[in-house]
Amino acid sequence: QVRLVESGGGLVETGGSLRLSCVASGDIHSRLGWGWFRQGPGKEREFVATISWSGLQTYYEDSVKGRFTISSDTDENTQYLQMDSLKPEDSGVYYCAAAPEANYYFSKRTRPTGYTYWGQGTQVTVSS
Repeated sequence: QVRLVESGGGLVETGGSLRLSCVASGDIHSRLGWGWFRQGPGKEREFVATISWSGLQTYYEDSVKGRFTISSDTDENTQYLQMDSLKPEDSGVYYCAAAPEANYYFSKRTRPTGYTYWGQGTQVTVSS
């Protein structure tokens, strides 16, 4: 069993910054591919960003490109999401997701079904 725990959410004004962290613990036997998803009120969960298990490939949803940066620390089984120039439409619950190296596929990296493990979520609220 692998457990993911997010932290770093909160309330920030438009234009502000937040840094989310997600730590994996438990039965980890390989490197992890990581993803961040978010879900606003009354909306479906949507893809935000992903980083491969090597840490070399990243991919972002169009609306966050240039504002968000995903990174990871393989040794610490941790991923981060630096969020700058935040907008009210970035508000929502942010979920950390991970998949073992063998189960991380580029063709599925933007879909919730592409991940094996999920965190409980952390709330991000951007005030206008």
